[in-house]
Amino acid sequence: MIMSVELLPESTLSDVIGLMVRLVEFAGALVIFLGAAWAFVQFAKAGLKGRGRVAGFNRIRLSLGRFLVLGLEFQLAGDVLRTAVAPSFTEIGQLAAIAAIRTALNYFLGREIAQERAELARGEAPEGRRPAEGMPT
Repeated sequence: MIMSVELLPESTLSDVIGLMVRLVEFAGALVIFLGAAWAFVQFAKAGLKGRGRVAGFNRIRLSLGRFLVLGLEFQLAGDVLRTAVAPSFTEIGQLAAIAAIRTALNYFLGREIAQERAELARGEAPEGRRPAEGMPT
């Protein structure tokens, strides 16, 4: 007679992973929100002081981009965690689509950040990114 002892039932594991997914996704959303709030405050300060410059505006954009990239990576981590418990094919397809979209966004944001960082290092304003009227110059 073989006795099997189930140390961690699948339903408990599923509940624990579900909680971890929510925590990681909350962390990602919080990072994005804090980055947006920080960028808005910096933008408003630069606008109120009237000393905004293109380089300063681009630094705010770069910082916001970094927050977005970090937040998206948290979201992607949540997606990876979600696949830890045997999902259905429908769930796998949905996760694959969401992960692909988030990965693509992350890739393009990272590429834009690297490009802007290089342009700032050269002391150039990026083409097509001239501040609109009312924006810091």
